[in-house]
Amino acid sequence: MSARASRGFTLIEVLVALAVVALALLGLTRVAALQAADADALRQRTLAGWVAANVLAETRLAAGFPATGRSDGRVELGARRWRWTRDVGATPDPQIRRVDITVSSDDGAHEPIVSLSGFAQTAVSP
Repeated sequence: MSARASRGFTLIEVLVALAVVALALLGLTRVAALQAADADALRQRTLAGWVAANVLAETRLAAGFPATGRSDGRVELGARRWRWTRDVGATPDPQIRRVDITVSSDDGAHEPIVSLSGFAQTAVSP
């Protein structure tokens, strides 16, 4: 066995190996940060979708037929404040109204996160 074979790694080989490991860990940290941000964005879109669905359900269950026009409100869900806007419009059928709902975060940025459209109708008498 030669003396060279039993000495181990050189300093340059160790430094190159450490640089490769550092780059790999940096890349993994970046991927983990992106996944955390994506998970938060998905949670936000899910909660905003629930707010929109709740507003649509409340509109459908309201005692009277919804009047055309725009209304808005604020609600808290999932430890966050949300702002919703509801646009009620007429349809060719006078017993049905189109309901468009947009939901945004109530933190000052009013860019819609979710939009939902549905319909409400008058109570059908037997």
